[in-house]
Amino acid sequence: MMAVLCGAASVAGCAAGAAQPRYPDKPIRLIIPFGAGGITDVAGRLVGQYLGEALSQQIVIENRPGAGGAIAAQALSAAKPDGYTLLLGTVGTQVVNKMLYRKLGYDPAAMTPVSLVSNSPYVLAVNGVEGVDDLQSLVRYARDNPARLNFGSAGNGSSPHLGIELFKLATKTDIVHIPFKSGAEAVNAAVGGQVNIVIDALPVIEPQAKAHRLKMLAIADARRSRVAPDLKTSVEQGLPQFQIGSWNALIAPPGTPASTVEALNKALAQALERPELVQRLAQMGIEPLPTGVQAYRKHVANETEKWSKVIQAAGTRLD
Repeated sequence: MMAVLCGAASVAGCAAGAAQPRYPDKPIRLIIPFGAGGITDVAGRLVGQYLGEALSQQIVIENRPGAGGAIAAQALSAAKPDGYTLLLGTVGTQVVNKMLYRKLGYDPAAMTPVSLVSNSPYVLAVNGVEGVDDLQSLVRYARDNPARLNFGSAGNGSSPHLGIELFKLATKTDIVHIPFKSGAEAVNAAVGGQVNIVIDALPVIEPQAKAHRLKMLAIADARRSRVAPDLKTSVEQGLPQFQIGSWNALIAPPGTPASTVEALNKALAQALERPELVQRLAQMGIEPLPTGVQAYRKHVANETEKWSKVIQAAGTRLD
């Protein structure tokens, strides 16, 4: 009898234990801080599908664009810390927004990190810059013609904007920034000759390069892409400081229990080991990143150091 029944003193404890449901026992909401169709949305939906399979639960995507991801991050911060609301964090939500806004409305450090997810290295492309075929010739042209070149971005403080500011800082060049409302508008402006330089994810730039509307000069990464294996990296071209991509991380609300983070991490690692997911990501120039909280913290520390120098040098503020 004692082997199968709780003692009187522990009845309440047994009842409480029995009442706790297995996590997750209902759909999980994944907030994506940009609109549908962009590289962050594509990565989030794809990884979310396989993460849901690993958790045996549905992942419901919710796009909440605006303010460089701050609107989505605020929604995440206000959610219950029960593991049923997650954010696909970005360099904006987790690192640079706190440097750009005096009143942010959320604290990235208070959020509960789960893991890094993926990265899509950016490609630098040009149009209408005669005699420029690689990064070093671009640097020479820019130095010989200060403030003659311009670049388009998805807006002040966006990753493409900060990416070219990083390039300018690394090469000591003067290139004029022209902000647009979206990355698509900036790429279209480069195709139309309104701007000379643009950077964005490989799936965005490569179709225009194949159509001979843009000339790709480099992938801003340490490794070549399997999608464009002939495109040299920024490291190969003598600019190891110029590395930038659209990276993502899985973030939970402040106060999320460690057991929930552990369950999510285990499931994410399983998802990112699926060959079919890795292949589908690779086809779009997206690479899985190391999983776990420690890898996330190390990455964010490195990104914080890098982008604080860039933002200070550029003098960029959004309020």
